[in-house]
Amino acid sequence: MPFDLDAALGVHAQALSLRSRRAEVLAANLANADTPGYKARDLDFAAELERASLPAVTLTRTAAGHLSADRDIGGTLKYRVPVQPSLDGNTVDGQLEHAEFAKNAIAYQASLQFLDSRIAGIRRALSGE
Repeated sequence: MPFDLDAALGVHAQALSLRSRRAEVLAANLANADTPGYKARDLDFAAELERASLPAVTLTRTAAGHLSADRDIGGTLKYRVPVQPSLDGNTVDGQLEHAEFAKNAIAYQASLQFLDSRIAGIRRALSGE
């Protein structure tokens, strides 16, 4: 009987990928906090996780101008609406970015712990414990 590792791990593997991508985006925002005209961006984690966990749909493009149904785990970035925009057009709020980065890091660690416990459970089941 074949074993489906993706089903055993659940959404945690996808969540880990999305959390990693979001950390990159938030780090880029922090790195460009002093860049004039830089627009802060973010990833809607809940929407992207829901989109990634939907069953795969196979569509056929009937014309070259039609959109592709391919889904990538990178997610769609959205611009952050500034609470108080700066005069130089930069929309990065350092405190907000640091807080979001810290929350994302905690959630990333939680996803790692969930995956670790799932893998430990699979190991115990395979060894007959």
